[in-house]
Amino acid sequence: MSFTHDFDATSLREYDIRGIVGTTLSAEDAFAIGRTFGSLVRRNGGKTLVVGYDGRLSSPMLEEALVKGALECGLHVTRVGRGPTPMLYYASATLNADGAIMVTGSHNPPNYNGFKMMLAGKPFFGAQIRELGDLAARGDVVAAEEGTVRTIDLRDDYVKRLVKDYDGGTRKLKIVWDNGNSSAGEVLEKMVALLPGEHIVLNAAIDGTFPAHHPDPTVAKNLEQLIATVKDNHADLGIAFDGDADRIGLVDNKGEILWGDQILVLLARDVLKSHSAATIIADVKASQVLFDEVARAGGKPLMWRTGHSLIKSKMAETGSPLAGEMSGHIFFADKWYGFDDALYAGVRVLGIVARSDETLSAFREALPATLSTPEVRFDCDDHRKFKVIEEVAERLRKSGADVSEIDGVRVNTTDGWWLLRASNTQAVLVARAEGRDDAGLERLKGALVEQLELSGLSRPDFSGNNAGH
Repeated sequence: MSFTHDFDATSLREYDIRGIVGTTLSAEDAFAIGRTFGSLVRRNGGKTLVVGYDGRLSSPMLEEALVKGALECGLHVTRVGRGPTPMLYYASATLNADGAIMVTGSHNPPNYNGFKMMLAGKPFFGAQIRELGDLAARGDVVAAEEGTVRTIDLRDDYVKRLVKDYDGGTRKLKIVWDNGNSSAGEVLEKMVALLPGEHIVLNAAIDGTFPAHHPDPTVAKNLEQLIATVKDNHADLGIAFDGDADRIGLVDNKGEILWGDQILVLLARDVLKSHSAATIIADVKASQVLFDEVARAGGKPLMWRTGHSLIKSKMAETGSPLAGEMSGHIFFADKWYGFDDALYAGVRVLGIVARSDETLSAFREALPATLSTPEVRFDCDDHRKFKVIEEVAERLRKSGADVSEIDGVRVNTTDGWWLLRASNTQAVLVARAEGRDDAGLERLKGALVEQLELSGLSRPDFSGNNAGH
């Protein structure tokens, strides 16, 4: 039977395939991904595929259709079942799989779902996803052939490997974990049972409706329950996950949030003790404090483009042992496999805190203080957004500004820096500024707004409180 399939154009994103179930994403799409991606695996000389799924209500249905499509390509499919996205990455690495697909909606609302893919152990993204859409539309797939399928439970192996790198000795910390009803639930319960200390787990049950709060630990509102529990129990720290547990949130013993770049400073100082002069990568949205602190600790700070697939690729290219993003993706190649894993990052944070003579709040308070805007996102047509960045960059170059164009424009001044970049996944522009004091931050925001107005765009809303950082 001949095969062709047209995806909804909005579902083919830069780093994954994602949509609203029943509207822009369906079981037919899942089958087509299995059939088309499976063909790419075969044409790449591969025969094996691992598949996992998260805790969303639609995930079992989509996973089943995906597997059917892959089996028609003659692949040997291994189903690892429900769990966090990093467990699927772990399966791909340890089983040496030729391809891997995770059915997950990540941190999106409950009615969303999607697919994250790896080919030959590397992220599958950008032009590769667009090519997959083209192949499906043309029906350009390998001839139908019956494959094989098996189901394995990797949870115990994965948990043993997670805790193997805990290096905090026997010191008993008190830790609050907010699973956020994420797909890490069962794995997290197994993991804390093997770690020393007292563990309080919130929202442990996997529930794709996310009844407690939205599963995104980069939004302060979603950490309110964790913060309150840390304070009430006089805990040493609190750790939160997003919906598929590849992004981490961290709260110190005073209930204050450590953002992605601050978490990376903590981890980088530790990793650089055994990897002197190593390259530490962070995305363009990170604080200047991070880059300065990495250099101070003897590392080589590298600013790179936002996007977990892009960061992972750059890590492999540079041999970096550690990287991170403001969004809470933390990537360890030191002792680990180079992928983003919030559970593993949590274990490494615990080891550092347990070995330290100071509290996590003391670490945070000792970092140089800055003031920053929240990340401001505002609508801009998909075609226009990149043109705006080009216009702004050209004007800045002509003015002799100190500007980085790695990902959008990041402008350094004596007051601090401001950033304007086009989102790779949405029809929006993203703006952020960080200054040394209130007056400097206002000047930075003014310079950013001036550039937007010169390109005919209205002033973004910076009304969110400036955060100390």
